[in-house]
Amino acid sequence: MLLDTASLYFRAFYGVPDTVKAPDGRSVNAARGLLDMIAKLVTTYEPRHLVACWDDDWRPQWRVDLIPSYKAHRVVEVVVGSPDVEEVPDPLEAQIPVIRAELDALGIPVVGVAAHEADDVIASFAAQSTLPVDVVTGDRDLFQLVDDERGVRVIYTGKGMSNLEILDEAAVVAKYAVLPAQYADFAVLRGDASDGLPGVAGIGEKTAASLLREHGDLTGIRAAATSGTGMTAGVRAKIVAAADYLDVAPQVVEVVRTLELPVAPSRLHAPDAATISSLAEMWGLGASLDRAVAAITARA
Repeated sequence: MLLDTASLYFRAFYGVPDTVKAPDGRSVNAARGLLDMIAKLVTTYEPRHLVACWDDDWRPQWRVDLIPSYKAHRVVEVVVGSPDVEEVPDPLEAQIPVIRAELDALGIPVVGVAAHEADDVIASFAAQSTLPVDVVTGDRDLFQLVDDERGVRVIYTGKGMSNLEILDEAAVVAKYAVLPAQYADFAVLRGDASDGLPGVAGIGEKTAASLLREHGDLTGIRAAATSGTGMTAGVRAKIVAAADYLDVAPQVVEVVRTLELPVAPSRLHAPDAATISSLAEMWGLGASLDRAVAAITARA
């Protein structure tokens, strides 16, 4: 099981009241909410291995160089030579060390790779795994990883932890009328305002799906537009006009599957009782930590 960690702790932060406090008065709503998520995920889906994938760089410069608008609306400070500072509420920012400490105490490795997002770490683990893989995320971009033959599926948190969706190939097709292998091209065409991707002007989800059904992939769509066959003049004009964007967007949207990963997933094991006790006392993580420990111990 691969966790899109930031996706989960942001959801926990906004889903759990900020009245949940540590003994020192600091809010620990995100930290406790993440523990409850982990407990539910491990209990429900019974993974033997668990990795918390991390954004070592949430907005890699090489993606920004290709599309300057990529996640630009989330930047609060540009930092030369280092990752830009993302807009994160101060009460959540203050909890990141607590989240790292609780993951460490639970024996869940936190894995990031320089100049890459958690999505790329997830994709590389999924591509290189010899075991079935569950990807837990609220990010639709990772639908491109779904692969029935290799046992890769997405546990999608977009509707909340009480309404988790399991996405296999049939589910992706039912949702978007494209195959998972076509999803990255679909996202390129449609665009995504949440990531600052403009898409092709005038091409929405339905048209994007129709073009992919007809022409297979973005290369086929562009070839048809260039030759003037297999599409209306209006759609052809939109594709041709977006040539500069379409030259670079696939490299931004497609996740990297070939990273050299610093650790291999290890089997879940019972957490050290003394470490857990100290962490619980320091941060007031209470029953949330107890539930996570119980779930992991049951799978050890």
